[in-house]
Amino acid sequence: MSQLDLSVLVPSNNENRYIMKHFLPPLKALATLLLLIFATSCASTSASNPTSKQNLVVAAGFKMITPSTPDQRALLTSLPPNKVSSITYHGKPYFVLPDVANNRAWVGGPQEYNAYRVNRADQSLAAEDLNAAQWDDTVSQMGTWNGWAGTSFGR
Repeated sequence: MSQLDLSVLVPSNNENRYIMKHFLPPLKALATLLLLIFATSCASTSASNPTSKQNLVVAAGFKMITPSTPDQRALLTSLPPNKVSSITYHGKPYFVLPDVANNRAWVGGPQEYNAYRVNRADQSLAAEDLNAAQWDDTVSQMGTWNGWAGTSFGR
């Protein structure tokens, strides 16, 4: 009885080196690029997220109120959604983030609004720092990349 020669199914060391040299670096670069795109998209959507804005106004000292009169409900629905708006009520300035879906609003005065602006700027800078760090890491990893196999790119 003859034995089957399984060596034809197992790649030789030269074939393994070819695969590692020509296919692995582009796959690493592609994976890094996709990770960077994913991270950037997550960071960019967090600034426009309504929950994120609510967290910022709460941290700044805004208070949650529920409109109790028809006039207050009309004012709530007239404000632009997901945006802090300035209003004057009984001669005093207030800043309001409406949450029409839950019939409530986050309200603060000038001090709370200034704290909100600082918090928002800090969050924006933190997101930019994260994006810059991820980009620097991606660029440093691509420095070892030898280009696409079979092309003149990177050679």
